[in-house]
Amino acid sequence: MHYDPIKFSIGNVVRRSVLLRRLFYTVLGLLFLREWHVKRAVRRLLGNRSVAQDVYDAGSGFGQYSYYIARRYPNVKLLSVDVKEEQIDDCRKFFAERGITTCTFAVEDLTKVAHQDRFDIVLSVDVMEHIADDVTVFANFHRALRPGGRLFINTPSDLGGSDAHSPDDASFIEEHARNGYNVQEMRQKLTSVGFEVESIRYTYGPFGSAAWRAGIKWPMLMLNVSKLFFVILPFYYVVALPFVLPLMWLDVAVENRRGTGLNVVAKKN
Repeated sequence: MHYDPIKFSIGNVVRRSVLLRRLFYTVLGLLFLREWHVKRAVRRLLGNRSVAQDVYDAGSGFGQYSYYIARRYPNVKLLSVDVKEEQIDDCRKFFAERGITTCTFAVEDLTKVAHQDRFDIVLSVDVMEHIADDVTVFANFHRALRPGGRLFINTPSDLGGSDAHSPDDASFIEEHARNGYNVQEMRQKLTSVGFEVESIRYTYGPFGSAAWRAGIKWPMLMLNVSKLFFVILPFYYVVALPFVLPLMWLDVAVENRRGTGLNVVAKKN
């Protein structure tokens, strides 16, 4: 299955207008379970909206999490970075058109950045699975945080993350450097650079995996056959969403013993 070409096709469409991009963010927030988990973690980490904090969105992609933070937390200053210049240019334009001045965008390679004691929160969503030299990036995150600052990571686990079920499986996302992390590996790598791991939580358990298949995987399979299925998708979701959304809610509400995703919180002491 090919995910990235579809993602880029959608990106080419939504960059055409502010309204389309806002609609795109709304759809992402509704259909992608990772957004439910990430936004819950963001609310817990940032807490009081009146507190001034500095956030590093390390691998901002389409910019949806920076947008969520900027809108909800007006006292937060964001530096949002990505290695893809076209993503950064699109975000700069959109945020400027929306009049958001608390977020700065930049092109950065996370293996080479050298921020020092600058941020209260580092946000890394669906990034680490793309980077082979992950320990260097973890060390850079540790250096970038102020003492007491926290790192949040959302990434696939090795229990079927990236839709791979053995080390030899091809990743669902072609750009991945690894199919997923196991808990012990994640803990060891973070502690090796000085972090204290506060929590590691499985996401996409039985309920979430079922929701992902019905809400994302099957539509993607259809779009891999033909882009004409974009016309059918609204009708598909009318039928599917009453089943998919409760499954997503259950995945967030319960404590999954296993899952294809990981949410990690680590602290710089």
